[in-house]
Amino acid sequence: MKLSDKLTAMQYVLIIHEVENYEAWKQVFDNAESIRKEAGERSYQVLKYDNEPNKIVHFSAWTSTTDARAFFESPALVKIREQAGVKAPEFIYLDQLESGVL
Repeated sequence: MKLSDKLTAMQYVLIIHEVENYEAWKQVFDNAESIRKEAGERSYQVLKYDNEPNKIVHFSAWTSTTDARAFFESPALVKIREQAGVKAPEFIYLDQLESGVL
């Protein structure tokens, strides 16, 4: 990896969790857009398991995993997750090694 690649490499968070109700969760998620952006989230994808409609995957790019951890582990986010009906989230913090398009 070249130094220029290292400086622009993204950092990601993969969150896997079950929600009580997708529509209710999505409303809370959408309402938190500005605080997610302010905290360092740069892009996101929301996915679901093909056979479990309330099992959600939130995959997002961040300015840094330090910023992401601070955001997701904050007391305010714990409260927001409770309000959104999130059950036992699993957070995976990732550093990009490379990417490509085929």
